Amino acid sequence: MSNVFEFVAESRGQSGKNAARRSRRIGNVPAVIYGGHKEPQMLVLSHNEVIKHLEHEAVYSHVLDVTVDGKTEKAILKGVQRNPAKFQVLHLDFLRVDMTETVKVHVPLHFTNEHTGIGGKKGGIAAHSMTDVEVSCLPSALPEYIEVSLATLDIGETLHLSDLVLPAGVSIVVLAQGAEHNLPVVSMMASKASKDDSAA
Repeated sequence: MSNVFEFVAESRGQSGKNAARRSRRIGNVPAVIYGGHKEPQMLVLSHNEVIKHLEHEAVYSHVLDVTVDGKTEKAILKGVQRNPAKFQVLHLDFLRVDMTETVKVHVPLHFTNEHTGIGGKKGGIAAHSMTDVEVSCLPSALPEYIEVSLATLDIGETLHLSDLVLPAGVSIVVLAQGAEHNLPVVSMMASKASKDDSAA
């Protein structure tokens, strides 16, 4: 069985909705791999294998091996189309990467010390404005996630994008557009219980 960061595919000669539907009927997932100064290539993958891979959060923010007809290319997962009514993946988009060129990828945020930080100990509740953030970096520097510590966040305070501690070589894409894009990430709100305590 392939490891979680390897997607084994076969080339798909036909494109279009009819060919995609035929692939799904026999338990496969149609996909495309593009970029990297090459022509897009239509693929087909095993639906069962795809489901197993997508259960791992790290797949969405890692450089992957996409093996097509025995030949492996480096890529990132840029899109997943799902059937909202069924437990079914309808289509995957892979973007080829060059290890010497920067990529833009959405990386999940992992919040820590939510209940043990300053605000949490006072009964505060963290209100999350974001669950992931788009970063720019070389593929080798791509983080699996970005940790957001709420240890020093007091009730009434907010952490913004510029407050995030990033690994070396990683930048937040939207911040390059100016200070007005320094959006809130998480705020510590007073719960009803903590308000009552303050009033008392």
